Amino acid sequence: MSIFKAYDIRGIYGQDLNEDIFYRIARAYAQFCGFTGKGKVVVARDCRTSSDSMFAAFAKGLVDEGVDVLDIGMASTPMSYFANATLKADGSVMITASHNTKEWNGCKLCKANAVPISGATGIKDIEKIFEGISLNEPPAGVGEVTKVDISAQYAEHVKTFAHLKRPLHLALDFANGMGIAEAAAFKDSMITYDALYGEYDGNFPNHDANPLKTETLADLQAFIRANPGKYAFGVAYDGDADRAGFVDEKGDVIPMDFTTALISQDMLASNPGAACFYDLRSTKVCEEVIAAAGGKPMMSRVGHSFIKEQMRQNDAIFAGELSGHYYFKANSTAESSSMATFALANIVSASDKPLSELIKPLRKYFQSGEINTKTVTPPAEILAKVKSIYAAKARVFELDGVSVDAWETEGYWANVRMSNTEPLVRLNLEGKTKEIMEAKRDEFLAVIRQ
Repeated sequence: MSIFKAYDIRGIYGQDLNEDIFYRIARAYAQFCGFTGKGKVVVARDCRTSSDSMFAAFAKGLVDEGVDVLDIGMASTPMSYFANATLKADGSVMITASHNTKEWNGCKLCKANAVPISGATGIKDIEKIFEGISLNEPPAGVGEVTKVDISAQYAEHVKTFAHLKRPLHLALDFANGMGIAEAAAFKDSMITYDALYGEYDGNFPNHDANPLKTETLADLQAFIRANPGKYAFGVAYDGDADRAGFVDEKGDVIPMDFTTALISQDMLASNPGAACFYDLRSTKVCEEVIAAAGGKPMMSRVGHSFIKEQMRQNDAIFAGELSGHYYFKANSTAESSSMATFALANIVSASDKPLSELIKPLRKYFQSGEINTKTVTPPAEILAKVKSIYAAKARVFELDGVSVDAWETEGYWANVRMSNTEPLVRLNLEGKTKEIMEAKRDEFLAVIRQ
């Protein structure tokens, strides 16, 4: 399986990836972007045990292409995006495997202004260049490595999002990852916190740094429940802190699309009429809340590169993805988990109700969750079948896969799309009632699995 993925480069260190491979990737990236003999690139890394040596290899590859490296050290992915724009770099590289377990590593590649390079916009081209580069290829130039510390500047920038009406005390589960760096923004603010697993450890010894897996939230939930009334809410970070999961003051998990709805409210309070995006798997409540807050609700494709592109095209101030990515125009339309935390804290601090009560009115519809079906039939054929069956019954559109909108007529919407990497068809469906959701879920699954 190729290490060159749809959104990044990723593999198991020592098996799929090593320093020599990273050196060649760096040179291929520089050549693809036209940086050879010029340009400066921000390079950051997470706390994985292999990240220091992988950084050294990547930096050498850039230097040998005549590219200057701005080394911001160990940082969160949101900090790398911030550095890209603030330092007016020509590109940035974040060495991380995000939420993957300790044996993985990889890199996220950007052009200037934190514009991501995806499979559709360059990763596959970089792979072709990479294949033609040897370790003995002579240097094309000589670049320099300069250490730059942007952590304080990032923290001050994030703090501009804080508009709390009263102090809040939070519980934060760093999972021994880069959330530790991200949370420096809370210092000298109205947010204080108690930490779980607040020491860097690239082996992630306590649990996976992946809040999308609800079992990884168990320690945070238990911590909050053992201290009733102490915490306004809890936050769990993934390995590079570009994703965050939230739990309420009772320790109950908050669906990530509900978090999108609440953050949109806060963003629109100071940006009336602005566009906010939610990904097409999200509850209908997102659209309703954004509209009620005076914003322009817009639906996005799944995947960070697509969302960021749509945000730029529509001058959107915020976007939320069901996977726990929260994107802000103020951070180069890129993620910032600390900005998301401040936005949620603003909402909670302005209310006399706890977060669980603010969430309660949003729990009005019924979702299937994402249901994956392995199929022998080519997924594209299944999507074509869904389109042909439902086109005469409802509004059908193809933003990402096939979406069926029968909300006003039959009380449901559905999305059927393909996996980028596996022979899977994914169904997401929501109904106004549980009965509608279950009936339509089974109907669509019968079509998919027939």
